Amino acid sequence: KTAYELSLGLVGSEMCIRDSMYSAYGVYLLQGQHPLVRRLKRIYEPSVHGHKMWNSSFLVMDCLQHYPPSPSAKVIEIGCGWGPASVFCAKEFQADVTGVDTDRDVFPFLDVIAALNDVQVRPLRKRFEDLTTAQLGTQELLIGADICFWDSMIKPLRNLIGRALKGGTKRVIIADPGRPTFYELADLCSKRWRVNLQAWYSTEPSKSTGEILEVRAK
Repeated sequence: KTAYELSLGLVGSEMCIRDSMYSAYGVYLLQGQHPLVRRLKRIYEPSVHGHKMWNSSFLVMDCLQHYPPSPSAKVIEIGCGWGPASVFCAKEFQADVTGVDTDRDVFPFLDVIAALNDVQVRPLRKRFEDLTTAQLGTQELLIGADICFWDSMIKPLRNLIGRALKGGTKRVIIADPGRPTFYELADLCSKRWRVNLQAWYSTEPSKSTGEILEVRAK
């Protein structure tokens, strides 16, 4: 069975409702010890830090609650991992969401979280460098959470943001706990585009703090 079929078989069951499940910003999520997550981890082995959900996703959710996209907007999440922020956009704003990651093994987890919340997120396996101006520019909003953790990611991310804005993306939102690499990315972006960098915190499922980088074309 596919991950999506597995999730449909368990969603609504007593196990799925009660065991190792929680919610944040209206999105149902599964903890690592949930039986379905454990089952998936026996089959799939995510790499590049795709083995769990990261708190910066909740920063993105909180930020978008305050500054939402247009109804039914096209949204792309880069480095989506398990995709909690993607699922949030699909559920909260009825957005048309694409979740991009270089690691194909994260997509079964994304499928499960999406099915649990009765939404769909379109998976796309691509490296940052391979996303074209045409692909990015059709999206109103580009989001990312915890995606700038290596020095080698700074320039590809800066270039990706440039292609998105050139193609027509209206807004880029990236959340991070505050790594030096993230601040270097923000500095590079500020030399070319309108940038708003500010401390942020989320309150669900518990308090998390970090930074939000918003980038717009001049």
